[in-house]
Amino acid sequence: MRLLYDLGILLMNAGLRMAAPFNPKARLWVRGRKDIFRRMAEVVGPDDEVAWLHAASLGEFEQGRPVIEALREACPRYKILLTFFSPSGYEVRKNYAGADWVFYLPADTPRNARRFLRIFRPKVAVFVKYEFWINYLLAMRKEGTRLYLISSIFRRGQIFFRPYGGLFRRALGAFSHIFVQNDESRALLGRIGVRCVSVTGDTRFDRVCSIAARAKRLPEIERFAAGRPVFVAGSTWPPDEELLLGMIDRYRDVKFIVVPHEIDPDRIERLIGRIGRPALRYTQLTPETDSAEAGVLIVDTIGILSSLYRYGRWGYIGGGFGAGIHNTLEAAVFGLPLAFGPHYGKFREACDLIESGGAESIADGAQLLEWFDRLYRDPAATQRAGEACRTYVESHRGATRRIVDEICR
Repeated sequence: MRLLYDLGILLMNAGLRMAAPFNPKARLWVRGRKDIFRRMAEVVGPDDEVAWLHAASLGEFEQGRPVIEALREACPRYKILLTFFSPSGYEVRKNYAGADWVFYLPADTPRNARRFLRIFRPKVAVFVKYEFWINYLLAMRKEGTRLYLISSIFRRGQIFFRPYGGLFRRALGAFSHIFVQNDESRALLGRIGVRCVSVTGDTRFDRVCSIAARAKRLPEIERFAAGRPVFVAGSTWPPDEELLLGMIDRYRDVKFIVVPHEIDPDRIERLIGRIGRPALRYTQLTPETDSAEAGVLIVDTIGILSSLYRYGRWGYIGGGFGAGIHNTLEAAVFGLPLAFGPHYGKFREACDLIESGGAESIADGAQLLEWFDRLYRDPAATQRAGEACRTYVESHRGATRRIVDEICR
């Protein structure tokens, strides 16, 4: 099994190198790892005590970020190393000030794992959620590194619980402690003999509470809102936007802020052309822009969505008609009633928000209009649903402190 795994890693590397001339993400993946061991060796000192956090991509980084910041405060002797597997994480956070060094993770071969550990000699390593790189895990177990897995979820169908999953079960033994999100995960791990497990929940709750407390004031948005009720649709894709067009046309006294998941200028222009009300692009706003007369604002930049939700009265989360919905917690923490598409089953917080009465899944435009009309006509219902969302987030805080207490203990 180990030979098959290593062969799979080599084939993945070869495939990415072959795709690099044609695929921008593959090109970044390959380019970011060029001369990586030389660059790593140049920055770390012989006396540095290193705490290493690894995240697959940007979403996992947001789960790990509260741990980095709390660890920096609780154990300032550590230098923080942050690594990413995916360009979508590294390219956005390569200048993250909370870490001393940010790198791509070299491919998971036995030789790379040994070289990496010889350079950094991490005292502590924290992997986020789903990252199980076998050669790194087994090499750290051999070196005696204190290794933690945080915000993880285990499901019955995963390879750990299959008859042929022995190598991956062995790799789980490298972790000093595993912090899971729910009791089901702990029970599954117990059945295969993994006992150093705690149910701490998801660090994203701490992260979104921190974001909400520090949400940026956006004067351009305040001028656009002009005291009117605002509906915020975040991380939308074309199927989401098709549904929203009917709402935008019907509720003329409501302002709409639409934040596409991908910033494609041509697609945004086509979307604006189909909106039956005056619409503006965020990047075109200036202090002189008369945005109060516009009914729709298309946000064609990244990095401000979490602050935009503070201006909303209702919210919609995109992605539910594709691979799965995006971050619901960023909106829920501000007390917005939420709607999203039908593909939400893999996201525990979405299921919980529906159960609490704070959110609703919709299958088509008619259901979206029915949901919104009910809340629009009944401010008390809006308030109850929004409070259910806010209460849910607040009640799930605290995972970060429990994790860092264990790491520093």
